[in-house]
Amino acid sequence: MPRQSIKTDEEGKLAKLGSAIRAARKECGLSQEALADASGVDRSHMGKIERGERNVSVLNVARVADALGVTIASLMASAGL
Repeated sequence: MPRQSIKTDEEGKLAKLGSAIRAARKECGLSQEALADASGVDRSHMGKIERGERNVSVLNVARVADALGVTIASLMASAGL
């Protein structure tokens, strides 16, 4: 069976997660830069995460969730994942 590329996201899961993170960030009244600082994620990387351009690690999702005061599960549920 051929292995699928990690960079392939035909279902748009990364974009859905990014949109959920953006919505939660805005709900908290945080700028993208403030969320990046609070989560320890580089600001430009945070922008790429929110746009679904990066395959974000579980560790970084946990850091972002912590900074937003939500669980990973709630972020995933908001993303429909």
